[in-house]
Amino acid sequence: MNVKELTNRQLDVIKALEKEHLTSFQILNKINNISLILVVYTILDELKNMGILKSYFKKDMQYHYINVE
Repeated sequence: MNVKELTNRQLDVIKALEKEHLTSFQILNKINNISLILVVYTILDELKNMGILKSYFKKDMQYHYINVE
């Protein structure tokens, strides 16, 4: 992963997910400089497309985590 290619918001999402798997709303609550859930969804999609992030469903909730492969 080349950190120079990541935006500050993308880095904030990665930092929020470093220690635990979180839902989109949990990520939104942890990051102060993002106020809209749609922005979180966009960032999650960008990180997934880069191969940095993965997701899974548990009890009808989608959780996101950092791909460490």
